[in-house]
Amino acid sequence: MREIVFEVTQEDDGGFVAEALGADIYTQADSWDELRVNVREAVSAYCFDSPDISAIRLHHVKSELLSLA
Repeated sequence: MREIVFEVTQEDDGGFVAEALGADIYTQADSWDELRVNVREAVSAYCFDSPDISAIRLHHVKSELLSLA
């Protein structure tokens, strides 16, 4: 089983951006459900001639700056 991992970040407007680690696959969406659909479509298009990916992992990264004052 070959897995592809996406790093997902949420934009200030609430949308999501997904970037595959180790492959040139990028996509975005306005909601998490839409992102899941878009990621599957992007992976299918990327691997159209060699469907060796059997799993997709979405890793949601949240960055938050906390003040110590």
